[in-house]
Amino acid sequence: MNEPLHPSTLSEILDRTAQLYRARFLLFLGISILPMGAVLALVCGIALVVAWWNAAGARSVSSGAGFLLVAIFCIAAALVALPIFLATKALATAAMNHAASRIHMGETTTIRNAYKSVWRRGWRYLWLCFLQVLIVWVAPIAVWIALALIGAAGTVLAHKAGVGAEASVLVALLAFLVLAALAGYGIWMLLRLSLAFPACVVEQITAWAALKRSSVLSKGTRGRVFLLYLLGAALGWLLSLGVIFVLAILLYLIPGMNSQQHAQTAGIILLFIVYGSGFAVQTLVRPVYGIALALFYYDQRIRKEGYDIERMMDAAGLNAPVTPALGDGSAALAEATEGQA
Repeated sequence: MNEPLHPSTLSEILDRTAQLYRARFLLFLGISILPMGAVLALVCGIALVVAWWNAAGARSVSSGAGFLLVAIFCIAAALVALPIFLATKALATAAMNHAASRIHMGETTTIRNAYKSVWRRGWRYLWLCFLQVLIVWVAPIAVWIALALIGAAGTVLAHKAGVGAEASVLVALLAFLVLAALAGYGIWMLLRLSLAFPACVVEQITAWAALKRSSVLSKGTRGRVFLLYLLGAALGWLLSLGVIFVLAILLYLIPGMNSQQHAQTAGIILLFIVYGSGFAVQTLVRPVYGIALALFYYDQRIRKEGYDIERMMDAAGLNAPVTPALGDGSAALAEATEGQA
């Protein structure tokens, strides 16, 4: 799978992504299973607890106490699930970039070796994942909540002053504009930080340095990355729709499942089908993002830093030997990048 390095178009990167994914399908699928499997296990555990509660526990307490217990359980489950999901997502993303980088450079790896190589620096990748979530998602959501509270308070005061109708229209317009601005900010930061994980894994730099590195490298290719995300979302949506449609037909064809007495059971099964197919599709689509972003990272290094020439000089023995991070001779570049940052 080793090909001469050269600047690539979006279609070439997508074609190369499909080649790598098809050639090492089980490798990338195995890496992608970890975060989705962890989430699926947590969801199944929560569903079992809820089912047990509906069958036995709910009749032993009052409705108020039951609501309180359910609320406490949901909060506790979220507090447990979120760190587990972030940790598994960070490790899987780093392992995916490690595997994609090695295979793109003509080397080999396994699921075990990919996770083993990133496990030693797991806290670094977890911190990087946390920073990305904080910048892209948490910050705009927090701003939206704060502004929504301020808008609600302003609307109440306006109603008391007798100008409630005009104030409601103004608040609705401002809410739309703020929501559009925050959504634009989230998309922009997602594109700007899209190459942080490849930079962190390949160059072995810190999380903060990887964010700065991604801001520099992603210039000039953010539009192409945006198209990648759109294509990936469309692919995931079509796969989910197709899987749900086929499984729903099969469920309908089961004798007796469309009767009134089995309607509740069929509804529960269909709900599990929807969620299960969603997890399966995400597991299948996630490697597309990981491989393609790694290829975008190398493409930007070729365009901005002449990385293809650097590789040819390494092969010809014209460069001083360095200790490579992933067999690509980028340790020296990582040190220079951290010095400039």
